[in-house]
Amino acid sequence: MSLQSMTGFARHLRNSAGVQISWEIKSVNGKGLDVRFRLPAGLETIEQKARVLFSQHFKRGNFQAALTVDRSAGVAKAIINEPLLKELAAIAARLREDYGLAASTPEGLIALRGVLEAPQETADPEEQRKIEEAVLAVLDETLVQLVHNRQAEGKALGEILTVQIAAIEMLVEQARLDPSRSFDAIRSRLAAQVSLLLDAAPALDESRLYMEAAFLATKADIQEELDRLEMHVTAARDLLKQGNGVGRKLDFLTQEFNREANTLCSKANAASITSIGLDLKAVVDQLREQIQNLE
Repeated sequence: MSLQSMTGFARHLRNSAGVQISWEIKSVNGKGLDVRFRLPAGLETIEQKARVLFSQHFKRGNFQAALTVDRSAGVAKAIINEPLLKELAAIAARLREDYGLAASTPEGLIALRGVLEAPQETADPEEQRKIEEAVLAVLDETLVQLVHNRQAEGKALGEILTVQIAAIEMLVEQARLDPSRSFDAIRSRLAAQVSLLLDAAPALDESRLYMEAAFLATKADIQEELDRLEMHVTAARDLLKQGNGVGRKLDFLTQEFNREANTLCSKANAASITSIGLDLKAVVDQLREQIQNLE
């Protein structure tokens, strides 16, 4: 399955069951699946079935779904109440003669309440059922369109994530090959530290000092952090290959990336390693920001 972004938009309109049906759906990122509907009066009963359709297409995201149903195409035209219109026209003419009022216009008379009668809609259960089925069918078509739109954004997002994961891998390799981690560099650093201590306190035992310095150097070693970071890089690539629905797992994985990067910085005993660690933290932060939009 393809990666999906949690941001997307879809609008779909179709004439069906004697009415014009239009769905407009917007989605943004969210921790779970949350759908909010705006439905016209008389169609509130479709909400539960509509939620089932959303759950069949999506796992995460906040959605706003608005439905419009135009029944004008399938009903009779409005009817003019001619007896009432004649009576009102006569009253208007008499008032004009008696009080000098301005002449009334046809538009003004028709706009009066009761003159233009809307046709009565019949509450036919079978017709209502057909409309509800059509509304749900158009919703399903709209959701398919939204899936395609989110997949297009997901593809672009996946390319960004791939580049960022490669950047993490490169920084890990730089740290692994950094000259400060070579045997000669470590030995030279230990010798310098022991020399400084002996100069400050000649009575200290030199062999014991070397043992303590070696112990501290071992604690400062970042090999385990580098190994775990490489494992996380492999896991992240595997998740991207799996496709849709891995956003939450990748989010948890970025927390592990960040934990290892923090430990690497705290254990660094060379400016070059510290610099790599800071760059690593920056890339991990960018990675996590992008993953927030992934379903």
